[in-house]
Amino acid sequence: ELMTGYTMLRNGGVGNGGQPWVLRWSSRIRLTWLSFTLFVILVFFPLIAHYYLTTIDDADDAGKRIFGPRTGNELCEVKHVQDLCRIRESVSEELLQLEAKRQELNSEIAKLNLKIEACKKSIENAKQDLLQLKNVISQTEHSYKELMAQNQPKLSLPIRLLPDKDDATFPLPKSNRNCRLHNCFDYSRCPLTSGFPVYVYNSDDFPFGSSLDPLIKQAFEATVRTNVYVTENANIACVYIILVGEMQEPVMPKPTELEQQLHSLPYWRTDGHNHLIINLSRKSETQNFIYNISTGRAMVAQSTFYDVQYRPGFDIVVSPLVHAMSEPNFLEIPPQVPVKRKYLFSFQGEKIESLRSSLQEVRSFEEEIEGNAPADYDDRIITTLKAVQDSKLDFVLVEFTCKNQPKASLPTEWALCGERDDRLELLKLSTFALIITPGDTHLVISAGCTMRLFEALEVGAIPVVLGEQVQLPYNDVIRWNEAALIIPKPRITEVHFLLRSISDNDLLAMRRQGRFLWETYFSTSDNVFSTVLAIIRTRIQIPAAPIREEPAVEIPHRSGKAAGTDPNMADNGDLDLGPVETEPPYASPKYLRNFTLTAMDIYRNWNSAPGPFHLFPYTPFDPVLPSEAKFLGSGTGFRPIGGGAGGSGKEFQAALGGNVPREQFTVVMLTYEREEVLMNSLERLNGLPYLNKVVVVWNSPKLPSEDLLWPDIGVPIMVVRTEKNSLNNRFLPWDEIETEAILSIDDDAHLRHDEIMFGFRVWREARDRIVGFPGRYHAWDIPHQSWLYNSNYSCELSMVLTGAAFFHKYYAYLYSYVMPQAIRDMVDEYINCEDIAMNFLVSHLTRKPPIKVTSRWTFRCPGCPQALSHDDSHFHERHKCINFFVKVYGYMPLLYTQFRVDSVLFKTRLPHDKTKCFKFI
Repeated sequence: ELMTGYTMLRNGGVGNGGQPWVLRWSSRIRLTWLSFTLFVILVFFPLIAHYYLTTIDDADDAGKRIFGPRTGNELCEVKHVQDLCRIRESVSEELLQLEAKRQELNSEIAKLNLKIEACKKSIENAKQDLLQLKNVISQTEHSYKELMAQNQPKLSLPIRLLPDKDDATFPLPKSNRNCRLHNCFDYSRCPLTSGFPVYVYNSDDFPFGSSLDPLIKQAFEATVRTNVYVTENANIACVYIILVGEMQEPVMPKPTELEQQLHSLPYWRTDGHNHLIINLSRKSETQNFIYNISTGRAMVAQSTFYDVQYRPGFDIVVSPLVHAMSEPNFLEIPPQVPVKRKYLFSFQGEKIESLRSSLQEVRSFEEEIEGNAPADYDDRIITTLKAVQDSKLDFVLVEFTCKNQPKASLPTEWALCGERDDRLELLKLSTFALIITPGDTHLVISAGCTMRLFEALEVGAIPVVLGEQVQLPYNDVIRWNEAALIIPKPRITEVHFLLRSISDNDLLAMRRQGRFLWETYFSTSDNVFSTVLAIIRTRIQIPAAPIREEPAVEIPHRSGKAAGTDPNMADNGDLDLGPVETEPPYASPKYLRNFTLTAMDIYRNWNSAPGPFHLFPYTPFDPVLPSEAKFLGSGTGFRPIGGGAGGSGKEFQAALGGNVPREQFTVVMLTYEREEVLMNSLERLNGLPYLNKVVVVWNSPKLPSEDLLWPDIGVPIMVVRTEKNSLNNRFLPWDEIETEAILSIDDDAHLRHDEIMFGFRVWREARDRIVGFPGRYHAWDIPHQSWLYNSNYSCELSMVLTGAAFFHKYYAYLYSYVMPQAIRDMVDEYINCEDIAMNFLVSHLTRKPPIKVTSRWTFRCPGCPQALSHDDSHFHERHKCINFFVKVYGYMPLLYTQFRVDSVLFKTRLPHDKTKCFKFI
């Protein structure tokens, strides 16, 4: 209701009672009263308060004045106020000082801002210059590509040729004897870029598989599983392989049954082209049952061939598979020295004329009308050899009648006598081993002859083959005259004179080559199968597959710690060792294999006696070497017209030496739970010229500390995790190593930059050698008749420790994949001797000693924890290692040298008792 009334008043006074003026008057009185009340409060109350305070402050007692003004002295008389005064003065002074500093900083900031602006302008200018340089480089690269495109043909990989599953047949030659690669082999299945895929039939899928010798079948299957060329896809295969022997006689199928089974192979395609039939022999009496079987266009690999059966350049004579499921025991193999043995030559055998064979029963009419065989010289051979034995001029042993029942053999073939162990014992005492070929000249090779050859090579007796018509195993790719003597039978009367006239050096070279051939192509089932495949692959000119590299499993690590520069490491003094490289890391060029093969390459690869860069054909890889040698020498007296550069050659400090223009090296550092020592060694590599990267081989199962901060040395540091703690890991061919040169260095090695760079220069001039710093030598212990390891200071050396040495990456492949496993096993057993093993390997291949640089004999860092080499048992183990390695190689491959390479600016101090050492500079 009040609200309604109030509304009515505002609307003109119309409402209850009709009195709008009363309401307006009452509202005015209320506003006036409120305004007066506020004025009194705001005006008079402050005046009263001021008066009151002034009255109190005028009191007589000065001490009671609180609000009145006081003088400064009066204030300071108060004790607690005095402290505040002092604080105020101190703060004022500090404020003045801070103000002065602030003004100074402002001026410095202004100057720095000016410098920043100047730097920004410089950066912009540099960016513009860099952009221009990039444009110039891009244009130059484009011009270079155009020039290369103009001067080089455009080549691309050929299209993969895959014939239809059912190949169109083409007519057979007039006779199977005329089969050669050009008319019996389908090259369309084997393109150059195919990788040489090989399909191997499972013999158990066919009836004749139950007749195979269990040991040969098991060894063959194990070899197939690990071969890099074997494929399970038969549609892309280049060659198809089937194992048909050696078969066991009681369950041997009939020739007609075996022929039907071969012709029913899934991929035989009516004529068997691109097929290889393998008949391996584990015994000397292996049957030649393939003689009576039509093999069509299929190649045959076995140990026994008649001339009507053997197709040169198409079929393959293989070695016997003696060690089917076992590796040869190197400790049982006699050493290669002394050169001369008890007997000058020996022969044991018996010729069984009455033995009838199915081979004679099925002789064809063509074979009969070819004419009579030449005169049989066996009687003359028997008479001559007995006369030499009776003359007592030399110790010889010839027996033409077996004491026990002779082994079964083919007609006119000399059967083996006794057991294998008895024959080996006689050959160990013989310098030469006579091998008399069968009297039937139609028999070009027999399992008995190949068995005699195998046993002679195994124990180091030089084979003397009487009969030049013989086809020795792998004869189309191996030069047998480097390991054996092949003499025509009519020269039997001159054999004694010929054997007596061969020098000891030639004998040792032939024995070493024979040992090499036996280890490479004869000793195991892997070697035999890989050699057969390598022969076919070489014939059809397909390059070998590159050897696998060890995949590097990187351990994650944090880097970023700034590596300091040790003045003792980087300061070369007055020594100027060549131009210092400023380019970023780059890899060495890799040439896995060109698609051009020549006869020279084939014979060099297969027949080289262990040489500096020998290619083992059963190990499918090639050395990573430059494809061409660049001519750098200008000191031939030629001076170009017009006053061009050249004529006197480059100065020492103007070139790095060698024939590779641009090259770097990789440091491989082996370590085991010595983080502080490792970090210090890595820091010492900071700023090292020509360093590509550092591969740290972490040999401990325990990973590095998570908080370990690795130094930043300007090049990548790759920390590689290993499967087990082994010193052999030092020489694994890691895929992260992209340079040919490897500097193997211990984690506690202490070498200056100038020493490393000088060693790199020397290695570039001798790339097939080990070039390093610490030298050691071997010595013969006369009282104990054994070899000793010696680390004393000496003018002479035969080893360079790989704790600080350069070597080619090629040797890492050989050490890890080719060197006998027994050596690596001994290194793991003793946790020692890996450096000795590498020196043995390189000296065995090159027949050269290592090269020592500088006069330093030790390289350990001062203050580092003692290594394993300080243990007393360390040297005893190394004595054992040397003697074991000699047994494995068959001789002592290490060579002595007094050659040492020093820079003319090196300061060399020699002890008084060593002043007679020869030093070549």
